[in-house]
Parts: sequence; structure tokens; C-alpha cells
Amino acid sequence: MEDRKKENQSMQVMKEGKFFAFLLESLKGISQIIYLENVITGLLILLAITVSSFSLGIIALLSAMIGTLVAKVGGADKILVSKGLMSYNSVLSGLVLQTFLTGPYAWIVALVGAAITAVITATLMYFLGNFDIPILTLPFILFTWFVLLSSYKLDSIKLSDSLSPQSLANWELHIEGKINLLRAAFNGIGQIFFVTEAIPGLLLFIAVFWASRKMGIYSVIGNVVACLITLALGGEHTLIMLGLYGYNAILTILAVSVVYNKKENRYAPITGVVAACMTVPLMASVSIWLLPFGLPALTMPFVLSTWLILGARKVLPNL
Repeated sequence: MEDRKKENQSMQVMKEGKFFAFLLESLKGISQIIYLENVITGLLILLAITVSSFSLGIIALLSAMIGTLVAKVGGADKILVSKGLMSYNSVLSGLVLQTFLTGPYAWIVALVGAAITAVITATLMYFLGNFDIPILTLPFILFTWFVLLSSYKLDSIKLSDSLSPQSLANWELHIEGKINLLRAAFNGIGQIFFVTEAIPGLLLFIAVFWASRKMGIYSVIGNVVACLITLALGGEHTLIMLGLYGYNAILTILAVSVVYNKKENRYAPITGVVAACMTVPLMASVSIWLLPFGLPALTMPFVLSTWLILGARKVLPNL
């Protein structure tokens, strides 16, 4: 009887240990959105999202856990799972669907979407991996666009009022208003996770600097550069203040100058800044392309700019 009791206690400890490891992997999935494999960073990011919106915080955690679970059940490479690389797109899908959908079924669509995105992530890893192309955030972008468009034919999926198709014939550019660069900087990093406001933005910068001072400095540079280039090109002040020109630049400079800078070449910082600048006109053009469909640009400018530089490096290795 005593031996059986000890055996049950041991099994319980093992189960608790597995769940704790699963939770850590899920938090890494959150941190990998900003290219970092760090549990504390993931926790700080989750805190920042929750401070902005409690419901978004819950969706972020559940999406990370669902993405990790699908990868584990599906038999994905254990190293990829442990690093959080199989679930960060799931987190983004859960966040964006919870943000842009409304109605009683929005949270169900968001969580189911997180699971489907994990499968799409695996699919694109296989196909793009054959060409040595990183998937970046493409799985979440494609899935989100398909779901948002399906709302026009499926009554149970309802778009929020923030998204609506617009005619280019009636488009007007408004560049009035004051600019607060500090606020724009906080919103810039916040928009990566679909949040705004100063406190969440500050927590996100702390999260990045906690894991890597180098990544933190680059994220600040990318954000500021994007704001200045947008101002120089006559971009809408409201969009600058909301951080909608900054978040793609942050992700791009981190990807080009740090994450995919395998040879540590001396021109990588300059190339990263140039790539970050490129996201500004890309953001403007992609958002206009999608305007008639009422779709957000999401991180597509980041994907296009990063792919452009990484592709060019195959022929111009010093970039």
C-alpha cells in the first residue's frame, strides 16, 4: 500500500514537471515573436498584453499553449518546440482574430485559428525550407486574411467596425496633427502584439532588453528610423502616432541585422537600417492594395523587406 502511494506521488511530480516544461515552452513561443528565446521575456510580453487587455492576455497564453500542444501531438522536432518556434505564429493569429473579430464566437475562432496556424506553420516550414527561406510571420498573415475575408460569407464570423472595405476613388491623405516621438515609439513596439499605450510599450522594451541589450538597441533604432522616414515622406501623422509604421521596421531590423546575420558582416547594421526604411513605403503600398478588401497589412511589409535582403545576400554576401 505504501509503495503504491509513493508511486502515485512520483507520477504526480512527473506530470507537474511536464506541465511546467510545457508552460515554459509556451512562454518561449510568445517571446519568439520578437526573435527571442527567453521565458522571462515571454512572461513580460504576456504581462504587457494583459495590462492593455485582460482578454487579449488570456488569448495570447492559450494560443501559445495550443500551438505548442499541436506541435507536440503532431510529433514536431523537439528542439523546435522547446525553442517556441512552432507556436509564435499561433500566438499572433489568436491575438489578431480576437482584435478584429466580434460577436460571441470570436474567442472560439481565435483559439481554433491558433491550432490551424500551427499546422500551416509546419506546412510552410517544409515547403519554404527547401528553398532556405524563413517563414517569418507568413503563416499567421495568410490564415488571418483568409478568416477575415470569410466573414463576408459566413454569418458566425463577424468583423469589428475597425475593418471595412474602402474605395480608392474616395481615398484622402491626412497629414495634420502633432507628433510625439516617444509615444509613437511605445506604440510602435506595442503594435507587434496589437496593443498600444505607454505602459505596455515600456514593458515590451524592458522584455527585449532583458534578453538582449543588442536586440533592444536595434529595436529602438528601427522604430525611430521608421518614424523619421515616414515624416520625411509625408505620411499620416495619426498612423505614425499609433505605431503603424514602426512595428514592421522593428521586426525587420532585428531580422536583417541580428537574427539572420550569420556571417556577422560589418555592413549588416547599415543594411538593417535600410531594410527598416524600406518597410515604410511597403507599409503604405500594401495597406492601399488591401484597402478595397478591408484587410490590415499586418506584418507583410516586414516579410517582404526581410525576404528581399536575405535573397540579395545569396548573391551579395556582404550586405
